[in-house]
This record gives sequence, C-alpha cells and structure tokens, in this order.
Amino acid sequence: MEFFAEIESQTISPEWVYELVTIDRLPGLCASIDSVISVQSENIGEIYCVWGQFQVSRERIRNGVRVALLSCPHALAWTVAVKREEGVLVVHCTIDDRTAEAEFVESIEQFVSDWRQGLKKALPQWA
Repeated sequence: MEFFAEIESQTISPEWVYELVTIDRLPGLCASIDSVISVQSENIGEIYCVWGQFQVSRERIRNGVRVALLSCPHALAWTVAVKREEGVLVVHCTIDDRTAEAEFVESIEQFVSDWRQGLKKALPQWA
C-alpha cells in the first residue's frame, strides 16, 4: 500500500531535505515518532513510535531522504523528496501489503499527516 502527502513550496532543495531529516530530528518532525532511543551513526538508529520500537535506517536518495523501519513486519518505509518541477515536497510511505486492517491503515494515514504538519512547521526555520 502507498500513502502520500504534499506540501507546496518553490524554495525547498534536496539538500535542505537531507540536512533536515536526520535520525535525531525525527520526533520533532513527526508527532507519531515519540523518541529517539539511540543513534549509532548518521544513518542508523533506533526510535520509539506509534507502532513500537524499531531500528531505522536513513539514506540519501536522488531528491531527498528515505527512512525505513528495519525490523517492521510490514517493511514500512517513507521518503521525503522534492519535486521541483511541480513545486512540492512529497511524503511517500509504503508497506509491503496490498491490504491491511483498517486500524493500521488509519495509523499510517495519521503518520503521513503528522509528517506533513511537521515539515510545514519546519519550512520557515529551514527553507
């Protein structure tokens, strides 16, 4: 399944996204992420979120960042990426199932919405 959110902005660059979306900043960017338990490196850490405790990875991608919950049974991952030609910042979240229980789907929709809200709040500070 796929879930999307967009934020309009003409000024965001992929570098801005990479600098902003770091493991230690995840709780400040998404209300569904409660805390960072540990940061082993720039790209590996452990968080506590709405679904429990997970090891996370962060990697730079062409227009932003991809974050994955490495131990998630649903292979949940999300990207925060710039689409300059459209003037938007996109949050794209996926799981490895075509269908899921309604409660889980609602929690993912809230997670993506929380990302949208957190990034919108960060825009004036970082853009």
